Amino acid sequence: MNNKDKKIKVAFPHMGTIYVAWEKVLNAVGVEAYIPPYTSKKTLSIGTKNSPEAICIPYKLILGNFIEAIENGVDYVSMIASPGICRLGEYGRNIAQVLVDLGYKTNYVELNLYDGFNGMIEYLKKISTHKNYFKLLGAVYLGVRTVFAVDELQNFLSYHRAREVHKGDSEKAFNKAIRYIRDAKNSRELSRALKKGLSEISNVEIDKNKNVLHVDLTGEIYIVNDEFSNQNIERELGAMGVQVRRSLTVSSFLKDAIIPKMFKKGETHLERAYRLAKPYLMRDIGGDALECISDVLYAKERNVDGLIHVSPFTCMPEIMSQNIFPKMREDVNLPILSLIMDEQTGRAGYITRLEAFVDLMRRKKMKAKNTQVSVKQ
Repeated sequence: MNNKDKKIKVAFPHMGTIYVAWEKVLNAVGVEAYIPPYTSKKTLSIGTKNSPEAICIPYKLILGNFIEAIENGVDYVSMIASPGICRLGEYGRNIAQVLVDLGYKTNYVELNLYDGFNGMIEYLKKISTHKNYFKLLGAVYLGVRTVFAVDELQNFLSYHRAREVHKGDSEKAFNKAIRYIRDAKNSRELSRALKKGLSEISNVEIDKNKNVLHVDLTGEIYIVNDEFSNQNIERELGAMGVQVRRSLTVSSFLKDAIIPKMFKKGETHLERAYRLAKPYLMRDIGGDALECISDVLYAKERNVDGLIHVSPFTCMPEIMSQNIFPKMREDVNLPILSLIMDEQTGRAGYITRLEAFVDLMRRKKMKAKNTQVSVKQ
């Protein structure tokens, strides 16, 4: 760069709160993290206009994020690449070509997380002027810790949101907690910010005696973690008195993808998937299908009240999962709701299906409780 005062500006797609960790890593190596406007109907419209009709909604939203960022003058756009048999592995090259065809000159760079810490470091070398291995490693470590901190806050939010006395208080506290995390400059400050954020959410007035349902949320990882594409499903369920646990999180993905085995505590999500899914699915068929099948059995093990599976329209691995669910529903006696999301998904019908599912779980839970009382008598 000729102008030493000008920082390289790098943009990345939104996927829920992942931008918090991206921002932390890039700023730590002297790169300006440009956060595109949060995903909106405009973003989706831009992405849909420049995408094949049958492509899934994550592709359209990522492309829309990139175009909005490029039009605001970023130097690089980057995204995570995926190996194996998921279409995500092809999306990067397709998006890069679309950007060229549209006349944009911005550089495109991919990050393959399955290359571990070294892959992260090589990625940072491409977009920054820093070459010191230990400085780059420190930035990666800070980013990974940020992901785990944000997911811990998310779980805490879910507990309080289902029990809050005044609707919306938990989410306001969570947003404050995220600001604390974003302001942290190093690991020590991050630890303090997490503690402060958890305390902020703890101060929300809740009804501890409220009859709360417990639901696991699984499906394609982008849809599970992105509030725009899943139409704020956790907020809607929380308002109905349902505590939601995400089965697929960025932190669980990192445990499988980049964290060395010696630093992992207990069984990872993917390891559990291979163990539990075997009676129904013998091998990985791409996407998050294997994990989704195992999540049904894991939910049953923990006696949760139901499971919701969200996926993008045309996602073949998730279509395979949905075709296995009817048999599993019979075997494990667990309510399962499958929701397919695309740009045509209407909010009114979506909410109606959630309300009906919650009512089903409540009636099933009440019936089981009454049966137990009758047996005791």
